[in-house]
Formats: sequence, C-alpha cells, structure tokens
Amino acid sequence: MRILFQGDSITDGGRYKDEAKRWDLNHQIGHAYPYVITSLLGATRAGECFEFINRGVSGDTAARMYARWRQDALCLKPDLISILIGVNDVCSYVQDGSGSPPERFEKLYRLALDEALEENKDIKLVLMEPFILKRGDLDETWTKRAALMPEYQAVTRRVAQDYGAVFVPTQEKLDALCQQRDASYWVWDGCHPTEAGHGVLALEWMRRTGLMPKF
Repeated sequence: MRILFQGDSITDGGRYKDEAKRWDLNHQIGHAYPYVITSLLGATRAGECFEFINRGVSGDTAARMYARWRQDALCLKPDLISILIGVNDVCSYVQDGSGSPPERFEKLYRLALDEALEENKDIKLVLMEPFILKRGDLDETWTKRAALMPEYQAVTRRVAQDYGAVFVPTQEKLDALCQQRDASYWVWDGCHPTEAGHGVLALEWMRRTGLMPKF
C-alpha cells in the first residue's frame, strides 16, 4: 500500500525536497506525525509492504496544495492519500485576506478529491481536522483565527463524509489533553505541534484508519 501524506508545515516536518538529496533516507519523510506513523507501522507490520511518501509543503494553503496536486499527488499513484490542510488558510485570511475563505477552501478540497477519484476510483482518503490551541503569549489575531477555525473544521468533516473518507478529529482530542498539560506542551506556537503533539496526531490517525502497530 502506497500511503501519501499531503499538507502544510505540520505534515512537511522539515523533509528534504532537493532531488539531489534523495539518497539521504534520514530526511525524506520529515520529522512530524508522518515520521511517527511510518516508523511504527514500518517496524511492526513490515510484512504488509507499506510504502510511505511525504509531499507536505511548509506554508501551503488549499490553493497552493491544489496547484501542485498532479505532480505531488496524482502522478505518485497512491493507494491512500492523507491530507491535513487549513491552518494557513485561516491565518492568511485573517492577516491579509490571501487565504481561501471557507467556501473556496471547500471547493478546492473537492476538486482535489474528485481528481484523485478520477485517477483511482478505489483510492482511500483520510482527511485530518485542522486545529488551533491557545497560548498565553499569542497576539490579538489569535481570537479571530480561533473564531474562524470551526468553519474550516466543519468543511473538512463535511467533505470527508461526502467522499466516504476517514475523518481524523484533532481539536477535541488536543483540547482534552490540555487538561493534563499546558497547551504549549502539545502545540508550541498555537498551530505547530511539539514532539508530543505529533505523537498525538499519529496515534489518532492510526486509530481512525485502523492501521495500528502490531506489537
């Protein structure tokens, strides 16, 4: 099964993108939740022949992801596409209006999935909910972002339902964990997870997809 991870910096995880560095296998999957998923499933389910590819790009909005969709998704012929996108749309829409509003965000999401299904009607889809957490030192724009984020979360849930995709909820899980440790323990700047936060995303992804490690 060829599993493709798509999204923004939360998925990117600092992976190498230079073709000249393809030899360096330490950095191809990045150091985010896809790395945790890859390491756990690769170690415990080696006989099932998973192949993992990360094409997340830091800073991507839905529009930017869609712009590279053929090269970085369709041409790779994945059996499963996992997407986490939305936080940059929220942030840039609040800051300067450059991000897609919820209505356009939904149109772009559906265009991408329609094209994936045209290429492979049996493709499996996993849509992860974008999220935001409150840190005490964040600026006043955080309130505007937090107010807008539920609309993008609702879009992601609705699109997942309409396309028969696995929906991976994240906001409620992270909110609950903030009762155990401060938000900065899970998400260091309001949107980018720490190592612990990426572990949470990976575990929730594996639970919801049913692809759990076999220890």
